[in-house]
Amino acid sequence: MRKSIPLRICLVSGIVMIIQFFIPHRYSQTVYNYTLDWLIVSGIFAIVIGLHSNFHLHITRIVRKRKGWGYNVVTMAATLSMAFIGIAFGIGADSLFMKIYRNIEVPMDATMFSLLGFFMASAAFRAFRAKTKEATVLLIVALIIMIGRVPLGYFLWHRFPELVEWIMMYPNMAAQRGIGLGIGLGMAAMELKIILGIERGWLGGAGD
Repeated sequence: MRKSIPLRICLVSGIVMIIQFFIPHRYSQTVYNYTLDWLIVSGIFAIVIGLHSNFHLHITRIVRKRKGWGYNVVTMAATLSMAFIGIAFGIGADSLFMKIYRNIEVPMDATMFSLLGFFMASAAFRAFRAKTKEATVLLIVALIIMIGRVPLGYFLWHRFPELVEWIMMYPNMAAQRGIGLGIGLGMAAMELKIILGIERGWLGGAGD
């Protein structure tokens, strides 16, 4: 009963949602919107569970003074402070909450992703060693893209940006679409396995 009922609910729900997708009727739309409302309600409980897990993790590290527990203190203080400011003063465009977000959070995000750019470039240089033909092609294309995306590429050859755009729009886009199709087919196969009860790992215990 503990696993058969969830499996039956999953089977019926999956079949109903598949059917409503292919039947553009007002009743099917009503079922879809009703299901979305339930997903929002379920998401609220998931947020509560996530907050509890987050607080439990950080408080445990702070109490036991594990290595780097000072960062946990900062994380907890920032979380509680922003929650209090948002609830007390609102989150409007000119609110204190948004001012802190724009002047602290946004610059920190920009700084982090700027640093990640250098790490990605160095990692690509180490990974794309020209040991095979495929790795050589990847290395050449990566160099063309990196040089063509900066002003130096235009000064080296005025058509460098056009070459980069052609690579991004045609070979790169074709590869992305192929990968996307493969991912979509894999997701569909996994969803069918879950709906039919073949994959039971989501029940806990890997379907024991």
